[in-house]
Amino acid sequence: MVVDVHSRHSHRRLPPNEWKLEQGLEAALIGLRNQSNIPINTKSTKTTDTESAQNTVKNAAEPDFEVAEERKGWGGYVEWEDYPEKKAKAHERFQQFKFPPPPEYQLGPIPDNNPVFEGTRWKLWHKAMGGRLANVPEESWEVVQKEKHPDMLHLLQFPYNGEPPKVLLTQDAITPNDLHFVRNHGGIPDIDPEAFDLRLDGLVNNPQTLTLADLKNESLFPRVSKLVSLQCSGTRRFEQIGEYAGEGDEMINAPWAEGAIGTAKWTGVSLKKVIKQCGGLKDGGKHLELYGADTYFKGGNCMNYVVSVPWSKVKTNEVLLAWEMNGQPLPKIHGFPLRAVVMGYIGARSMKWLYRIKALEKPSRAPVQSREYLYYQQQVGKHNQLPTKGIQIQEMPVSSAIMTPFNKEVVVHNGNVEVSGWAYSGGGRWPERVELSSDGGYCWHEVPLENLSAKHKWTWRTFKASVPCDHEGWTELVVRCWDNSLNTQPMAVRDSWNWGLHVTSSCHRVKIYSVNASKPETAERLKQFDKHSESFVPITKPTEFKLMDMETDYEEAWSKMEPRDVDD
Repeated sequence: MVVDVHSRHSHRRLPPNEWKLEQGLEAALIGLRNQSNIPINTKSTKTTDTESAQNTVKNAAEPDFEVAEERKGWGGYVEWEDYPEKKAKAHERFQQFKFPPPPEYQLGPIPDNNPVFEGTRWKLWHKAMGGRLANVPEESWEVVQKEKHPDMLHLLQFPYNGEPPKVLLTQDAITPNDLHFVRNHGGIPDIDPEAFDLRLDGLVNNPQTLTLADLKNESLFPRVSKLVSLQCSGTRRFEQIGEYAGEGDEMINAPWAEGAIGTAKWTGVSLKKVIKQCGGLKDGGKHLELYGADTYFKGGNCMNYVVSVPWSKVKTNEVLLAWEMNGQPLPKIHGFPLRAVVMGYIGARSMKWLYRIKALEKPSRAPVQSREYLYYQQQVGKHNQLPTKGIQIQEMPVSSAIMTPFNKEVVVHNGNVEVSGWAYSGGGRWPERVELSSDGGYCWHEVPLENLSAKHKWTWRTFKASVPCDHEGWTELVVRCWDNSLNTQPMAVRDSWNWGLHVTSSCHRVKIYSVNASKPETAERLKQFDKHSESFVPITKPTEFKLMDMETDYEEAWSKMEPRDVDD
């Protein structure tokens, strides 16, 4: 029986402002204009408000329903994939509740926190499941301050002081562990490394279970360290959202900017060597399914996070099983005690908290692989987004981004604007040339090679360079990258827009207000602001002191000017 949830409070809202609706400033309230002959439903009875859902879940505990941990030393872990009856029971349990809808961050206002993760539904889902999953620490779900939780890593953001981020200035452009971006799909398991093991089964000739000590045994497996960039397929999603709204799940709604990418030195063992230890693959084994210990909720179901990579990728030693990150033990939030690092692929394939690898004949049919992370043709949308119409995203295309200056920043310069950023290409390709433009993409200036970080097969290249900028006023900085296969980036966001809002590969554009202090007249005017102790920003604020004395300077200038009118 479905628990009917009603709000205990009536929240009255003023009618939407019509001119805001006309201009799309409150697009979430517009609704739908039906000019067809088909009735269109615009009301839903399947969701409820957050407060009511919290109370309902809290008060609807079932003593006979509790999801228990199955392995000693594996906190927060539940094995779902071997027990379809357990997954069915969980689904039945979910049907007893109405949960709040995903937050709207595309057609509504964006919260101030960064990253924008709301997390309420995840907590409600876990509480509905009962048991240990109901007691996951709050900081596993909320974005917390670094001082509060040192393992909670941030995006590639930094305190603004007008300087480029230090992470972009290291020789190999390695991202420190406490600055590397984080993207998880469920809670953070707490696994004792002594109790950990990795199961290998499916179409392997000799199924095995290996401990972490086995994997670290260099007499069995040669140890490997690789510099690898990981990039979320949602990097720079903010630009696609700004152009057109798309898929609206929680994470898709979250407006990732340029920071969902990072580079680390990963240490572990090649998955190819582990498969060899299992006697290789049986005939027909062409894909390897990776299982994560985190519980993943989707569409009223719960499961372990599961993806797959092709054997052709593994057999070229391009999939690493890593237990170390930048010379330190893998942080819990990055997959401790073991994770996969799939070189050149989207970050979603680099499985965290890896506990099982199963050899298959075909790619995984798990939802993450078969129904998510799909790249649709531009006219595919909410009404026709069949999974078979989307391309499964694997290799990342060439991309780049400007990290400084910031969008809509005022930049005072002497004829050259200092720019910092990153460039990357997946699939074993690498940035060969990076170019900058200060006029919206008409004229391009190559970043000198000495201003690019070292070249590696699986990593980004960061840069710091100056681009000539003679003009003043609003202008647009643009960056583009050419990789070693001469792939480059589309010029406009629309060219790579897709319903799933994945892989924003278009040229990154940053609007700045250019003030060229090398021009004598501009330099003199800037000195006047300092003389009158008046701030030059924000530029939208009218100037309080007079730039020209109307009784003397203005009349004198007028006397020397051409007439505004002519007699005939």
